[in-house]
Amino acid sequence: MIVDLIECQWCKAQSEPGQTTCATCGAPLDEQYKVTEAGWTEVPQLRDLTRFGFSNSTCQVDGEIVPVAELALAAGDAVFFEHHVVLWKEPSLAISVMDVGGGIQRMAGGMPRILNVATGPGRIAVSRDAARELVVLPLDPGTEIDVRGHAFLAGTHSLDYSFVRLKGLTNILHGGDGMFLDRFVTKGETGLLLLHGCGNVFQRTLAPGETILVEPGSFLYKDSSVTLETSHQKVRTGAFSHDLYLAELHGPGRVAIQTMYVHHGAD
Repeated sequence: MIVDLIECQWCKAQSEPGQTTCATCGAPLDEQYKVTEAGWTEVPQLRDLTRFGFSNSTCQVDGEIVPVAELALAAGDAVFFEHHVVLWKEPSLAISVMDVGGGIQRMAGGMPRILNVATGPGRIAVSRDAARELVVLPLDPGTEIDVRGHAFLAGTHSLDYSFVRLKGLTNILHGGDGMFLDRFVTKGETGLLLLHGCGNVFQRTLAPGETILVEPGSFLYKDSSVTLETSHQKVRTGAFSHDLYLAELHGPGRVAIQTMYVHHGAD
């Protein structure tokens, strides 16, 4: 007998009939996604105590206003994260460090030089200190995605991590040391990326050659196929004028924005 599987609108994974949440990303399967007239899709609102899996491990999302990602890591599975996002962990869970390099530039930009790595078996919970949405992005092999600094919550062992410094974008806006983007690339198996989005998060897919301008603070993540530049406009009102600086994004690929911006010094 052929069984009609349910396709997740968010990550496109297949689930068994009767399931109400996606087993791959936790998105509700029994709700229609909300899309604005301009084409922005609202990131799925994960329900309290939603569970989904990666590799041989599971992740459970606890709470709604400031969600917690509770990770039950199987032996050999691992996640990496910034040290200050840890809420609690089991004493037996092994912790090591990953030196990401960058030296003084990273430190001046308020970004960590070292990431923590937790290796199973054991449990750990991570969260950021702000009202937000938890964005779950399952990444197929060969996927490359760029995320604004201070938005990364946790990534699985199947992801390669590096970073890119965008010179000028934030220098112009805040006199800082540039905007850092965390870059994640999947290796041989599907990876899972957990992000922190302040306020609400919306995603839009740009067509080839399509361009959109966003306030730099609202930018959250993009596919590596999307290019990001600084747009400068002189706005005049009678005898007065001011400079308007925006992030100019060119498709093709996904772009996401957050509706609340928390300023992190140079970022």
